[in-house]
Amino acid sequence: MVLRRVRADIVSGHAGPGTMYSVPTLAEEIGVSTTPVREALLELSHSGLITPVRNRGFRVEATTLEDLRNGFALRELLERFAMVGLAGQRLADTEPLRGLADAIAAAVEREDSRGYIEADRAFHLALVSRLGNAMLTKMIMDLRDGMRLYGLDSAAGRQRQVASVMEHYQLIDMASGGETDAIARLISRHIRSWEPVFTAALSDRLDRALQSRGR
Repeated sequence: MVLRRVRADIVSGHAGPGTMYSVPTLAEEIGVSTTPVREALLELSHSGLITPVRNRGFRVEATTLEDLRNGFALRELLERFAMVGLAGQRLADTEPLRGLADAIAAAVEREDSRGYIEADRAFHLALVSRLGNAMLTKMIMDLRDGMRLYGLDSAAGRQRQVASVMEHYQLIDMASGGETDAIARLISRHIRSWEPVFTAALSDRLDRALQSRGR
């Protein structure tokens, strides 16, 4: 619970660069002991989202446009490979995945960005895992977990969330139907359609930070 909450706050931009997470403060706020909080924050530090700061807690790290571009390039490469492989195997037992896609749709309907992030992560983890390549699954999820989803709550971000809902069901149908060429095109569009949303939001944040330092 702690890990999901903090990760969603960081990747969505609600907890911006420089934000400090104190283990005792966060534990008290959530209503749990300090041990799971410390473990969750240490796990997040492995992805580079936060860095331990001695005697202070954990600091949210900044990201760059180059980081964002590189992340999209690698995600497209790896997830395209995974989806083509999955379609080649012809995905079976799709109902659990449809349930996860339903959870994404429900989060979009509620305009719950934190819920969207977690439901979307659960769906793609379950989908990629079906390929049976644990190393590839870890690489893909590490890339996803380290990407900042700035602009998710913007008008463009909301529109993209709505558009993504049907794409999750289409990924399931194409994977089960063995449509390798179609699923390759869809996963590329599914990933890359987010790039201008996140790029615009991150550029705006960087510009405002630069202006603030110049005052």
